[in-house]
Amino acid sequence: MSAIEETKSEIGVNRIAPAARSTPSVITRLLNLLSSVRFGVTLLILLAAASMIGMLIMQTSVDGFDKYFAGLTPSQKLLGGVLGFFDIYHAWYFNALLLVLSLNIVLASIERFPGAWQYVVRPKLEVVAAWLRKQPVTSTLEMRADSRAALTTRIAEASRKNGFKPIVTEKGARTFILAQRGTWNRLGAYAVHVALLTIFFGGFMTAQFGRTGSMWLKPGASAKDMSETVFKIEDANTFRLDKSTAALPFEVTCTDIQQKLIRKEGPITADNTIDWMTRIKIKDETGEHDALVHMNRPYDYRGYRFFQASFMNVGHARNITLRLTPEAGGAPQDVAVARDGSATLPDGTKIEYVDFQPDFQMQGSQVGTQSGDYNNPAAVLNVTSASGERSRAFAFAQELPSGAPVGRAVAGYKFRLADFEKVPEAHMLSVQRDPGTTIFYVGSGMLFVALAAVFFFSHQRVWAIIEEKKDDEQSFQVVLGGNTNRNVVALEDKFNKLLQAITGQPREVKSHE
Repeated sequence: MSAIEETKSEIGVNRIAPAARSTPSVITRLLNLLSSVRFGVTLLILLAAASMIGMLIMQTSVDGFDKYFAGLTPSQKLLGGVLGFFDIYHAWYFNALLLVLSLNIVLASIERFPGAWQYVVRPKLEVVAAWLRKQPVTSTLEMRADSRAALTTRIAEASRKNGFKPIVTEKGARTFILAQRGTWNRLGAYAVHVALLTIFFGGFMTAQFGRTGSMWLKPGASAKDMSETVFKIEDANTFRLDKSTAALPFEVTCTDIQQKLIRKEGPITADNTIDWMTRIKIKDETGEHDALVHMNRPYDYRGYRFFQASFMNVGHARNITLRLTPEAGGAPQDVAVARDGSATLPDGTKIEYVDFQPDFQMQGSQVGTQSGDYNNPAAVLNVTSASGERSRAFAFAQELPSGAPVGRAVAGYKFRLADFEKVPEAHMLSVQRDPGTTIFYVGSGMLFVALAAVFFFSHQRVWAIIEEKKDDEQSFQVVLGGNTNRNVVALEDKFNKLLQAITGQPREVKSHE
C-alpha cells in the first residue's frame, strides 16, 4: 500500500461525526413559555373568565349573601365552596393568574422591546430599488432637475409638508431619503403593557388590603369605626358570621338625614323612595369637612368611600309643623321645628322637638311606638314657658277625644301636629376602603390612551432612491416605496399626496402599482 493510499485510509477512518443537536434546558423552555404571547392571551382569557364568575356569583362580601347561600342546592354549595367561587378574588388561583400574567407581560416586553427600539434608534436608511418595488405602496418617477441636490431638497420638503420627517443619506451616485412619521407607535404595545400592569396592581391592592364595613347614623350620632360582617363557609351546607370592627382615621358625625319619597302619603320603603341622603361632618387632624352622601352618589375621603346601604324602617320626622291654639282663645299659629331643634314664640315660650313616635303608645310614663308605620304619629316636645316652667307636651296628627290627658294644654297652648316630613330613624352607610382605586383609574386612563394611540395611529415609512441617468445629467430616476405597521389605506392616501407634492400633478397610486 502506497503512502498516499495509507493517508486516504487514515482520513477515511478518522472522520469526525456530526455534532448532536443540543436540546434546550428546562429553564430555557420555561422562560420561552412564560414570554409567549399565545400563553399570555390564554392567561388573560382565564382571568377574564374568573372575573365574570365573580360578577355572576354573589360573593361573601356582598350584603344578603346568607339568603343567597341558603337558596342554593347542596351540589351548588359544594362546588362553589370547593372551587372558591364565593370569594374568587381572594382565591389562590386568581392571585396566581394575576402574578403569572404580569410576569408574562414583563418577560414578553423584555424579549421584544429591543427589536422595536431599533425602529427608533437605528432606522433603515439605505435600501435597494428591487425591495422598494415590492412594498405595499410604490412608484417610479422620471424627473428633471438642475441637480441631484435640488431634487433631494424638493422631495424632502414635500415630505415635511405631508407630516413626514425626512433623513437624507448620500452614497456614491445615489441619494437615499427615508421619510417617516409615527415612529413612537412601534412602542405603543409596551404602553399597553404598563397600563395593564398598573390595573393589575390596583386590583391586587384592593383585594388584599381593602376593607368594607358599615355604620348606623342618625342626627347627632358619631362614629369612629366601622363594623364588618364576614361570611365564612365551614362546609357544604353551613357558614358562620364573623363580626369585627375597624377603626377609622377620622370621626364621622351625622348632622341630618333625608328621604325623598315618590308619594308623600306613602310609607318610607325602598320602592317608594327616589333618593335618601345623609349629611355628615368628618373631623380629623386637618379640621372639619362637610359631606353629603346620596343613594347613587357616594362620597370619597382619604381613600374611604361612603355609600348609602340601607335605612332603619322605623318612621321619624325630619321636621314638624305644629299648630298652636291659645288656651285663652285666639287665632291658632303654625310653628316649624327641625329635628332636635327648637323654636321660640313671640311671648317667650320655647318649644323643643325632643322625639317622634310613628305609632304612639304610652305605658305608664314611658312613651314608645307599637310599630314603625305612621299609624298614630305624634311628636314629643319640651315646652318652657316665659316664666321658666318646663313641661312635656305631645302633638298628635289625629284629633284626640276631649279631656284626653296627653292632649291637655301646656304653657297656655294646645298642640296639634299639622304636618311633618317623613324620614327613617337612621341611615346605614357602607364604608369601603379601597387603596387600589386611584391606581386602577390611572391604569384605565393609560390603557384607553395607549389603545387609542396604537389602533388609530401607525408608523408610516416611505423611502426614495434618487439616481442620475447616464445620458443626461439633469434627468433622474426616483424610485419610491413605503410600508406601515397597520392601516395600509391611510398610507396610500398619504403616499398619493406626497407624489402630488413632488410632481405637482394629481396622482392615484394604489398598492403594488
